[in-house]
Amino acid sequence: MPLEFLKRKGDAEKTAAAAQPQPSGLPEEVVAQDFQLKLYYAGKSSEGVRMRAGPKALGELPRMLEGLTREPVEVVEPLELEFAQAIPVIARPSEAMQWLQAHQDLSPVTRHALVVLESIDAIDLAFDTFVCSLLDGEVDTSGYPEYNAIVGGIASHWDEATGDMIVRSVVGWGGRGVRGDTDRIASRLLTNILANILASQYSMGLTAVDRPVPAGGRGGLVCAHCGFASGHERAFYCPKCGMRLLRG
Repeated sequence: MPLEFLKRKGDAEKTAAAAQPQPSGLPEEVVAQDFQLKLYYAGKSSEGVRMRAGPKALGELPRMLEGLTREPVEVVEPLELEFAQAIPVIARPSEAMQWLQAHQDLSPVTRHALVVLESIDAIDLAFDTFVCSLLDGEVDTSGYPEYNAIVGGIASHWDEATGDMIVRSVVGWGGRGVRGDTDRIASRLLTNILANILASQYSMGLTAVDRPVPAGGRGGLVCAHCGFASGHERAFYCPKCGMRLLRG
């Protein structure tokens, strides 16, 4: 009995082992599922136009877009020092949260425009004032521009040497797709905006003045006129109101 019992047990173990699937080697070619997302952001900026400084000239900027927009015009002022690190990049959470807090009250069109134009370095809110609207195309059911819609308007900053206001036209578009004639339409809109800027009574003609380079880290001064805390430590003029910054 014990021998027969052991024999039957051994046979059962062999049968169970044979029934188990044997490991197989890797195939010569692995079949993989590919995933890909292509985001395309593009923009254009004109030459600068020098304009006589003053609050009246600054208030004139939204009127330069009359007849060219499909949505209401919004004015985005330079960021204060507390938002100095704000960038629209979700992979950097603290900077992205600053960006959302700084722009949470803006319309979907303007937020989209800021994402596109800041991502390609066409504007910098450390010193730029940005006048924005939808210029061409449609918005989706949430109010955000389609990938082929063109957004933008006017960007201005104060010349560090003279205190004059430097104004340029700027447009952008992009997202999950590209339309072939978007570039052509954007060029036409850029020209039309620049023509309106040059037609202003405050215009003094085209200029080649470069945009300021923001200094990193330490921050600038507080404007005694409007209370704006500049994030640009080399600024001689307030990015918001254009008044001379007083240094101790």
